[in-house]
Amino acid sequence: MFIRSSLLCSPARLLSTPRSGFRELAACKRITCLRLSAQRRRTSDTSNSSIDHPSSGLEKYKDLQKYFNRRLKATYRRFSHAPDHSSVRGHHHEYSIRSDGIYRMDQRQSQPVPEQVLSFRQVSGQEEKTVLDNGERIQWTVQRIRLSPLEKHLAATLKATHKEKLRCVVVRLGKGNSPPLDPPHVVLTLDEVLSFEWATDEVLFYTTLEGLRCSRVSRLDLTASGSRSTSVYEESHPDVFVEVSLSRDRRMLSINCSSRTSSEVLLVDTTTSHLEPFLVQRRQLDLLYHVEHWRKGLIILTNTGPGQEYQVVQAPLSEPHMVSWGPLFAPDPGTAIKDMDVVGDHCVLVARTPAGELILVVVPLTRHKEAYTVQLPSWACAIHTKKPGVADQRSVFEFFISSPVHLPVSYCLYPEDGLLSSGSGDGTSLETQGNYTPTHLEACHQDGTMVPITLFHSKPVERLRQAPLLVHVYGAYGRDLNMEFSPEKRLLLEQGWTLAYCHIRGGSERGLFWQRQARVEGKQRGVEDLRACLHHLFSSGVSSPSLTALAACSAGAVPVGALCNRHPHMMRAVALQAPFLDVLGAMEDPSLPLTLEDREEWGDPVANAQHRLTISSYCPLQNITPQCYPSILLTAYSDDPRVPLAGVLRYTELLKKALRTHFTMSPETESEPAPNVVLNVQPGANHHGPEDFELMLEEEALTLAFLHAELGLDPPRAPRRRKRQHS
Repeated sequence: MFIRSSLLCSPARLLSTPRSGFRELAACKRITCLRLSAQRRRTSDTSNSSIDHPSSGLEKYKDLQKYFNRRLKATYRRFSHAPDHSSVRGHHHEYSIRSDGIYRMDQRQSQPVPEQVLSFRQVSGQEEKTVLDNGERIQWTVQRIRLSPLEKHLAATLKATHKEKLRCVVVRLGKGNSPPLDPPHVVLTLDEVLSFEWATDEVLFYTTLEGLRCSRVSRLDLTASGSRSTSVYEESHPDVFVEVSLSRDRRMLSINCSSRTSSEVLLVDTTTSHLEPFLVQRRQLDLLYHVEHWRKGLIILTNTGPGQEYQVVQAPLSEPHMVSWGPLFAPDPGTAIKDMDVVGDHCVLVARTPAGELILVVVPLTRHKEAYTVQLPSWACAIHTKKPGVADQRSVFEFFISSPVHLPVSYCLYPEDGLLSSGSGDGTSLETQGNYTPTHLEACHQDGTMVPITLFHSKPVERLRQAPLLVHVYGAYGRDLNMEFSPEKRLLLEQGWTLAYCHIRGGSERGLFWQRQARVEGKQRGVEDLRACLHHLFSSGVSSPSLTALAACSAGAVPVGALCNRHPHMMRAVALQAPFLDVLGAMEDPSLPLTLEDREEWGDPVANAQHRLTISSYCPLQNITPQCYPSILLTAYSDDPRVPLAGVLRYTELLKKALRTHFTMSPETESEPAPNVVLNVQPGANHHGPEDFELMLEEEALTLAFLHAELGLDPPRAPRRRKRQHS
């Protein structure tokens, strides 16, 4: 079992819509609280497909897959001490997740004893089966935990194996000195709850999912005689996603209504008795904003800065509308604000410099012209801020930084004096971190735009010509490329691979304009950005096409698939997870759950002829042609609602047909090795991959085995065992 990072992290709120259900891979593979469950075999059943055996071509990688499974398991164990966000602080208790439920420990006791407050056995109703058809037991993974202000109640959302269905469980907590609850007092369960926050000890605001759309906010009142749910807000626009959040000081509960191009926020003052929402600023096209509370006013992060980039403004709580917004802080040109928090009397901003480095900017709210910058370690590529506990009144900003090959390291920033301290007791030694400082490169697009590349390598750049290269890319929805710690990436680096992360347009690594340039009719730019990155890497002496593989997930498959159609000889292998490959087909079908809102990203081929031409020019499925492609591994999930399996199956079928035509009609290709097209269809609706540790290892091991085999690398050597010292 692994714990989703949303448990305690404050998500990046504005670079994309806050929705967790788009075609994106936001969840990282956690390396703590992983339960080594019994090995399970997975099966597929897609009898309505046009391919007799949906999962095909897997057998040749079995031996290598077993090897990498062992190596990955050892790697995860080696890094299992990394700090994480899996505990929640209450007034006197600390809550944690174990394999069978949620526990708490009284920190006032000298030798605290774990007390179970929720058993996962209670989550499934009696009418539900606890074992899947293939014999696998249903497991529950915790998505989020929230404590009420005085710790009278706990609410948690959980997700079942192979399902998108979420269930929120509300537990009434016993007093700290009372006997253990037996069984824990579950007040009620709510299905399809996505976001939720406590306004008081008896009032919970929450949003519910309908399909992949979240448009309704409800209020749950807990009383001595029972509970009552009432509707608070309902969004009518189909492209708007609704969530609730709580300000750091717990004074304001926000109802955030966001589309890809607009924001609208309603606030609930949790100190009032009526708890009625009031509007901050009515939505306007291309106006994005996020609200935090400070004293008797609001601190607002909004894209009203120069070039429609983010800046910080303030407004009185009594007059929150846009006409009252006064400027507070704007970053230097080229520096992009990624997130905002209000800590005591300071606004703390996470930002990325033009050189691609993460920094913190601290703005004293009483002396905003005295803003200062806090430098972070040069290897920092990802940052997660830790949500404070319900009783935490300290003016300290806690966060974790990591990179794909660096374990998370905990830090504390004390904004008042600018002191930055690192957690020293987390076991993150120099030996486990390794000496892997990233190299920042830039590739020149044909229009003159410089596209950033982050490169991780264990040898000097001038010695990387013969090194295998794994290139990562995304470039959609204004999301930064995921660069959190990944044990499998660390394993590859230790085995001599070079890792490249290409920050193509469509993401927001360089600000909101970076996304705007590759939306709708600009989508071609992302494809050409990727080509420019590969060309720059090769010309700089980093690897070669025959030793290069590309990896992408979800919408990141679009630029990769388009590049395979146009320049298939620039890479040897491609690994795609939950790949979005039929852009035209999806945007033509309004019955699919994401089509209406996704048209703001990809265009509307039904109503706009130019949009149709643009999509048709790069859509991976529409542009398959008889030629020699790189070997491709496609991992898909049979019930994935975000990327329908039918599109992946059709793409696979057309690609195999094009390859057969190419090798049949071109006699000169007899000496050319035929690429392998491998389809791995797994059960379930987990767009982000399996939650179960063993299943996750199997999937990752298959990917590593595929990459190793298709690049023709020498058989990996087993790690040497250290000789025992005899006394």
